Amino acid sequence: MTRYDILTAIPTAFHRDGSLDVDGSRAIFRFVGESGNEGAFVLGTTGEFPSVDVAEFTALVGAAMDELADKMRVIVHVGQPSAFEAVRLVKIARGLGAREFAALTPYYLRSADDAVFDYFQAVSDAVGDGRLYVYIYPARSGNPVTPELLARLAELPNVVGAKISELSLDDIAAYRAVVPADFDLYTGADRELIAAVEVGAQGVVSGVSSVTPKPFRALADAGRSGDASAIAAAQADVDDVVSLIGGDMARMKEAYRVLGVTDAHCRMAIAEPTDAEREAVAQVVARHR
Repeated sequence: MTRYDILTAIPTAFHRDGSLDVDGSRAIFRFVGESGNEGAFVLGTTGEFPSVDVAEFTALVGAAMDELADKMRVIVHVGQPSAFEAVRLVKIARGLGAREFAALTPYYLRSADDAVFDYFQAVSDAVGDGRLYVYIYPARSGNPVTPELLARLAELPNVVGAKISELSLDDIAAYRAVVPADFDLYTGADRELIAAVEVGAQGVVSGVSSVTPKPFRALADAGRSGDASAIAAAQADVDDVVSLIGGDMARMKEAYRVLGVTDAHCRMAIAEPTDAEREAVAQVVARHR
């Protein structure tokens, strides 16, 4: 059966002064847990992972497992510039009950393909009896993953899929052509669920679905039904939400204020919404809550 999985990329709640808000993050986890989506993607880009230290990582993963593990899949992102750091996070998350992981390629410094392979081999070994997804995001990491490299990585034990951000549908198709049939591919483009599945993906990792899950659920259901008119209507709703909130974590957190979930802020250097943007967020949330 063709899959239309929606994995929610979950924002992390911080207080206005930048300190971690564990209670606010728990409130977001609980909200996402009621979405009906297939899984949660914790401490990825949407979760502002580069700004989170090891103690905070431990607290957030523990909270995510407490709030979500009995409701949906929980994929914990552990990507770091080095295998040493990524393996350390895997061990912490495994100790808290996590069994699904994603790792961004090494980032900041440019890495040769063999170095990227060695990094994922070490992370795969640490995952043990769990599952690992390669997180491909060259626009942020600076390290591309060619189809040939992904085919090599797919041979590693425990590497079961990839999340692909800011690459084209043609790129997804090229990856699909070289990996095993049971290797999962997820687009990071919120609005491209249907288009990505058509070229061989199994779903989307969507930050926007963390605040307005209903349009995304409707689009997935329409895709499964094959009803062209239902797909078009649901796609229009998803496009409406994405055009106003997009991948902007500050706008997502404004939506949580509107929804009464929590008063969360960003830690990283992300501009607060303008008054006009706040009003637009309120309106789009009201249309699709």
